[in-house]
Amino acid sequence: MQVISSKDNEVIKNVKKLKEKKYRDLSNSYIIEGIKLVKEAIAEKAKIKQIIMCEDYTDNVELDKDTLYDIAKYNVVYVTRNIINLITDVKTPQGIIAVVEKKESNTFSDSKEVVDYSQDIIIALDDIQDPGNLGTILRTVDSANLKQIILSKNCADSYSPKVVRSTMGGIFRINIIEVEDLKQELLKAQKHGFKVMVTSLDTENSVYDVEYNKKVIVIGNEANGVSEEIQNIANEKVKIPMLGKTESLNASVAAGIMIYEYVRRKIKRLH
Repeated sequence: MQVISSKDNEVIKNVKKLKEKKYRDLSNSYIIEGIKLVKEAIAEKAKIKQIIMCEDYTDNVELDKDTLYDIAKYNVVYVTRNIINLITDVKTPQGIIAVVEKKESNTFSDSKEVVDYSQDIIIALDDIQDPGNLGTILRTVDSANLKQIILSKNCADSYSPKVVRSTMGGIFRINIIEVEDLKQELLKAQKHGFKVMVTSLDTENSVYDVEYNKKVIVIGNEANGVSEEIQNIANEKVKIPMLGKTESLNASVAAGIMIYEYVRRKIKRLH
């Protein structure tokens, strides 16, 4: 078994580059870390280009035979502990990293129709900046069995290591549709029979008073909320009722409340 120990090795340099967005975009790839995410990627049949394992990985974590068998099907590269520590993005690395290819539809959608208009609701994000918020929203979308999300071009990068970790595997199941012009994408959704719903303090309508059917729910930027141009084309404006003095909620919390109001109603209908 050959073990890479040099930081100047081309494989290592290329993997390390993937911590930067421009290289993720150029290679159409991103990195995942930890056995849970690697197992999720295998189970979801993600396109794994390469797996990097620490030479003493199995000394620290007991892997079942099935997992070892699955990992062996891929291009596995073994490295020293020093190299893992060099390329990791976490404080306590587990010793396994994989390079995964993005889904084909996870690109700007102006040139082709990639939005699935058969779903009840679609979540759209208007310039969400915080990777933790983005990852949490993706995880919540996945938990509600929603299969897609629309992102404006100025959102945080969906494939940054922090976002990927925050999704807890949801990154492999959600169609992330990045668009150059969110307004035009929402106008297109309206032509497909969807209403655009935005969060706003300038309304008396509560998130509990509206229907969650054929709606695009737009979650706005952490500091400024939904942009004025999106507000201007919205069919409905809603707010989350609050009993305290706080006027607004964290973007991922707001998204979670609205998504789970949809879930509550769907469960009620099914029963």
